[in-house]
Amino acid sequence: IKYSIPSVILSSSKDDKGGVTLRRDQSDNKVTLKVYDVLGNEIATLVDEHKEAGYYEVEFAATQLASGVYFYRLQAGNFIQTKKMVLLR
Repeated sequence: IKYSIPSVILSSSKDDKGGVTLRRDQSDNKVTLKVYDVLGNEIATLVDEHKEAGYYEVEFAATQLASGVYFYRLQAGNFIQTKKMVLLR
């Protein structure tokens, strides 16, 4: 699974008057990459550490898993993305 963390991220927050403030933060985030089955049970934690900006790749050895649909969830700071993957034996 390949992923990247940008060098600068944009984050937003609401002020007291309901306006939105954008700010640029340096990217040195707590990154987690976890694999789940279709029932939402956590199968594996592939990454759980602070990472600097850059490109990364992690190998998922699913030798003891059955064929089927699985999901992986990448969380880096405020960013969260979930993708589906199919494991075929």
